[in-house]
Amino acid sequence: MGALALHRGHLVEMATGEGKTLVAGLAAVLAGWSGKPCHIVTVNDYLVRRDAEWLEPFYRLCGVSVGTVTADLATEDRSQAYDRDITYATSKELLGDFLRDQLRSMRIEQPTRRLIRQLLPGRGGLREQVVMRGLHTAVVDEADSVLIDEAVTPLIISAPKKNPALNEVVMAAGAVVTDFTPGADYRVNERFREIELTGMGRDKLAQKSSQLPGIWQGVQRREEVVKQALSAREFFRSGKQYVVNRDRVVIVDEFTGRAMPGRTWSQGLHQAIEAKEGVSLTDANETVARMSFQRFFRQYHRLSGMTGTGHESAMEFWHVYELPLVQIPPNKPCRRRMESERFFATSEEKWTAIQETIRRTHESGEPILVGTRSVDASDRLARELTASGLNCQLLNAVSDAHEAAIIKEAGQPGKITVATNMAGRGTDIKLPAEVIAQGLFVIATERHESGRVDRQLIGRSGRQGDPGRAQIYVSAEDELLRKYLSPVLVRAAAKGLKLGIPGGQVPMKGIVWLAQFIAQKQAAKARGKVVESDKWLDRALAFAGW
Repeated sequence: MGALALHRGHLVEMATGEGKTLVAGLAAVLAGWSGKPCHIVTVNDYLVRRDAEWLEPFYRLCGVSVGTVTADLATEDRSQAYDRDITYATSKELLGDFLRDQLRSMRIEQPTRRLIRQLLPGRGGLREQVVMRGLHTAVVDEADSVLIDEAVTPLIISAPKKNPALNEVVMAAGAVVTDFTPGADYRVNERFREIELTGMGRDKLAQKSSQLPGIWQGVQRREEVVKQALSAREFFRSGKQYVVNRDRVVIVDEFTGRAMPGRTWSQGLHQAIEAKEGVSLTDANETVARMSFQRFFRQYHRLSGMTGTGHESAMEFWHVYELPLVQIPPNKPCRRRMESERFFATSEEKWTAIQETIRRTHESGEPILVGTRSVDASDRLARELTASGLNCQLLNAVSDAHEAAIIKEAGQPGKITVATNMAGRGTDIKLPAEVIAQGLFVIATERHESGRVDRQLIGRSGRQGDPGRAQIYVSAEDELLRKYLSPVLVRAAAKGLKLGIPGGQVPMKGIVWLAQFIAQKQAAKARGKVVESDKWLDRALAFAGW
């Protein structure tokens, strides 16, 4: 059912462990037989290699060839991989190669000249310059992550450009804001990630800028630079949005918890964060080409996808990609049990309760998977568990090279695994015979901005009809509530919990739902703006062939 739905261009929703990898292979064979390029899109290089290796004997039996494109692949090897009937790659590699091919083909602007160049002997055709055969069929695994969550940020092809003046300004801005105080000198809007200078802050900035050269004498420009430095301080934290590794600031994907080496923030923000962390400043990048993932995937002649959590965003999938949702029933009935959600007034109370639950569950031999929202939270919990005598495996952006091996072992008796968000996603947690009767216990330590991410984490338990259970913990001090709701509303709900008022958890359920609703609506609005921008570009630059 899943393979036929993919072949017909649908978004397929299948539960965790139901065989999405095999389903993609079945649909890929049908596409490969046509002779047109078929791309299987996964979320990381490990899954690119693993899935292609697993299915290579099946593809060989069916008479189709398979190739893989990963970040470390040389240009000539990429061309060979794309020449295969089926090519596995991540969305970033596909779009990156597409943009680089566009840049190469721009050297021969007119289509007629390109054709003549191909016909002339010894001149070298366009096909020899580009690596991709073209865009025809794409099957996207974890489609909600690739097509929704990660689709807002465009992929940019850039080249480093030395700009000593920028580095000097960034360092000076970091020194200027050292004694700026939130509330007095500036106000913070966490929901929209905005900094607003107060009158006192502007006066202080003017006084400090009087002795500085260049742009510091312009009121608007110096305020922009200072706001950038304050944004780096208030909205970007080590262990959450990034990690510092070998004297380098490495961006962390907030949806998956994976590190993204090689990617940088633009407009001096990356340098501002480097200055805050006290590491050496890298050269700023100059944009050469850019495109949103939404626009890129809409260029495929045939597009389909798979996910375990699609119905929450079914309307958006249809609106943006014209992908209708098909829900495939599970092979076996789900036996996962959802425990009652637990609410706490303070974060400290919540973490204490989580550790107590882990300790009690561990004694029974039940394997435990704990999901956190940030690298910092996972590190902290792992340290505290270890200090209390409970050994655990830690999986976050710092250790993601070993994620498959760690996740595979998460179902062993008495195993405690602490992971950020959906780190290890795509890797099955198989239960040995001795824990089949109990199943895997999943603990969600915090609600996420998207309800889909909560469901993805919970879905790691109860795979293929196995037993299992899951429980969610929430405190009134969690980032989701702090960021999207009025402090007065959150304090009122927390007060009911502190006083032990009967039914005090009911208001908390309501405000958690409201916070997620606002967060998801805001994120969908941002993605909608990207779509509108892409449509405007299509109309405005139709003559350019982009």
